[in-house]
Amino acid sequence: VTENRSDPEDLHLYATPREQRFRRFASLEFEGQLYMTPYDFIQAVTNDEPKRAKKWRSLSKQELNQILMETPPVWKGSSKLFRNLNEKGVISYTEYLFLLCILTKPHAGFRIAFNMFDTDGNEMVDKKEFLVLQEIFRKKNEKRERKGDEEKRAMLRLQLYGYHTPTNSVLKTEGEDLVPRSYWDTLRRSTSQALFSDLAERADDISSSLSDTTLLVHFFGKKGKAELNFEDFYRFMDNLQTEVLEIEFLSYSNGMNTISEEDFAHILLRYTNVENTSSYLENMRCRIPEEKGITFDEFRSFFQFLNNLEDFTIAMQMYNFASRSIGQDEFKRAVYVATGVKLSPHLVNTVFKIFDVDRDDQLSYKEFIGIMKDRLNRGFR
Repeated sequence: VTENRSDPEDLHLYATPREQRFRRFASLEFEGQLYMTPYDFIQAVTNDEPKRAKKWRSLSKQELNQILMETPPVWKGSSKLFRNLNEKGVISYTEYLFLLCILTKPHAGFRIAFNMFDTDGNEMVDKKEFLVLQEIFRKKNEKRERKGDEEKRAMLRLQLYGYHTPTNSVLKTEGEDLVPRSYWDTLRRSTSQALFSDLAERADDISSSLSDTTLLVHFFGKKGKAELNFEDFYRFMDNLQTEVLEIEFLSYSNGMNTISEEDFAHILLRYTNVENTSSYLENMRCRIPEEKGITFDEFRSFFQFLNNLEDFTIAMQMYNFASRSIGQDEFKRAVYVATGVKLSPHLVNTVFKIFDVDRDDQLSYKEFIGIMKDRLNRGFR
């Protein structure tokens, strides 16, 4: 292990919160570019701080090739893929952003994401099309780079994107973004602007300037010639969501089939802007004196609902529920109508007992929706 963070705190000043988090959790470096292992990624989305010392291990070309050789094909994916790969994988910064986008999207969003990459409309995504991702997130980053020491910013670009100076973009550059956009919005908006013909002309340049990663080999094979269909893409994303939820659930269940209602509250309130979480926990303890437990199926169904929170919010507004409080039956029915997710009576009761701070057995928009929107951002605006 080599300590090669030259003036890391200095570079940190030029990084966005997302970039800072990636740099904190990444553990590998190859030719100046930083990478996460699958283990690092799981830690980054389930823990506040990394468990390891702040060191980056330099990979040789031979070590990287060996890691990629052991990467399973997409049809061998499972909801234990990242845990099975553990330290034997490399994930770039742009792939980290992409995986974060997908973690909090409803299953319907998977089709949108796939169609965004499928720029020639042949129902398959190839490596050239997927590499649009690199260009889109790089372009977004250039627009928001902080002014200052050009040498420092160049070093940061090398760490995150693997290049020293900006390259020509495959995107149309008509006007600047006046409103800050989420990475999902940037992805959705920019892929429709990407010219596949331009990308095809530059494909060799892009491929040669970037090292292969675990995701690229997993999706497109060791030679990069395979194509990805929607079924495999959907299964990968569904497995990733399930895997992260399993890890969060298992971290509290201690081998049991359930987690306590209090643990469920702890997980929900993580990454929110709630300052006084103890009042929510105390509220729930008083109102659910006898512990029944939350099963993984209940746990997963609730987070599937949260990933559909935008549709639920629209439905609440349409039925004028956003301006008034609603009871448990109305809430359960509204969740099902808006998202297709059925929540168990016990789960709904637990949610009410956590967030119903004025104890009127009604849930207001402010008491629930606002807090959960923070949760979806996992601590980032």
